[in-house]
Amino acid sequence: MSDDVRLSAGTATVTIAPDDGGAIHSLTVAGTELLRQDPGTGCFVMAPWAGRLGYGKLTVGDRTYQLPIDNPPNSIHGTVRDRAWEVVSRTANEAILRCRLTAPWPFAGTVVQTFTLTESGLTLAMRITTDHDPFPAQGGWHPWFLREVAPATGPLELGFHPAWQYERGPDYLPTGRHIPPTPPPWDDCFAMPDGVRARLTWPGFLEFTITSPVTDVVVWTLPEESLSVEAQSGPPNGLNTEPRTVTPNNPLDVRVDWAWRQLTDN
Repeated sequence: MSDDVRLSAGTATVTIAPDDGGAIHSLTVAGTELLRQDPGTGCFVMAPWAGRLGYGKLTVGDRTYQLPIDNPPNSIHGTVRDRAWEVVSRTANEAILRCRLTAPWPFAGTVVQTFTLTESGLTLAMRITTDHDPFPAQGGWHPWFLREVAPATGPLELGFHPAWQYERGPDYLPTGRHIPPTPPPWDDCFAMPDGVRARLTWPGFLEFTITSPVTDVVVWTLPEESLSVEAQSGPPNGLNTEPRTVTPNNPLDVRVDWAWRQLTDN
């Protein structure tokens, strides 16, 4: 679309759609698309919470707020992925987008995303601020990496070594127990106390590393076409169970770095 923001550096390009939730619609390296292209895929931002919010209920102090249920029985992935974003600034390889927090989120604030592209990586940065009232917040990104790309000699491979897995109940919320990582398939959250680090490999084509200072990552392996590795600043329902409070003097900053190197000269 004409209002999309396109960044480029070396053989890498990124296309960001301000009118579609500030999402990344495309990431190409050496002319190869790495992200799924169906509506609602690509890579979207999750804020002011990431993953599932239990039964859509947010409790702050002695008050409980009800958010819309869009992934029964829970609310999922925040509110700003459904909003249009304002382009604050853009250059050839960097863009800054902003979105106000408004209803149905009960607190006034702002989310700012910064995208910085180099020849060998993309940095995603987010800041969540409040206008005045403190509130709990989380942030992260939900990419949909293609399993099969033409230059690769095989399907996408995932390598990561979490310390534990959050046991998931039938409502897809953590039960409170930490368990040894189970074999896939996964729609699960894992803890990496020293920071998230995961490696994706398209054999014979590209090695892709995801790193972040945050210590939780959701891995979703169920779609046939794609794989999601979602670094985020807290576990599902963390607004209620492990709240990180944003105040006027203490914003929430979240950063995820994607880095790649080609395995051949493709």
